[in-house]
Amino acid sequence: MFSRRSLDAYRKNSLRAELSVADPYVITKMLYQGAFERLAQAKGAIEHGDMELKAKKLSSATTIIESLKNTLDFSVNSQLAQRLFDLYTFMLDRIADAAIEVSSGPIDSALKVLLPLKDAWDSIPLSEQQKAAAQRRSQDNPAYQGPEMVNSLASGSV
Repeated sequence: MFSRRSLDAYRKNSLRAELSVADPYVITKMLYQGAFERLAQAKGAIEHGDMELKAKKLSSATTIIESLKNTLDFSVNSQLAQRLFDLYTFMLDRIADAAIEVSSGPIDSALKVLLPLKDAWDSIPLSEQQKAAAQRRSQDNPAYQGPEMVNSLASGSV
């Protein structure tokens, strides 16, 4: 029989292995998924009156969204980057509100912004992913520069 600790270690190692070979598309997809999961968990914690878990999950969601925000490349498409920056800032503000309030309303507001972004990202066709990967390989400047977040996500500290 496997212990909970053994399963957690396996999951972390599995995630670390997956991230070590993932391209920026996959990593961003995982970050969106991670933010969604943590916000949903924070909402559940509020419903169950577990304020410690709420705080932990909101903190983790904040870290993930900050990472997404900090990796925006304004030199490629400044208008799109600014829109995403504003959306991420809105989500972070709602998460801060949720940290203060004992209400899931601010989390719902953040999720209303996050879910369409996540869905849009998830729906990028494979052909476009491959085109972007080829373009990144032809440049010496990787589009994604968030190894700290990837390591944190893999270690389970986020």
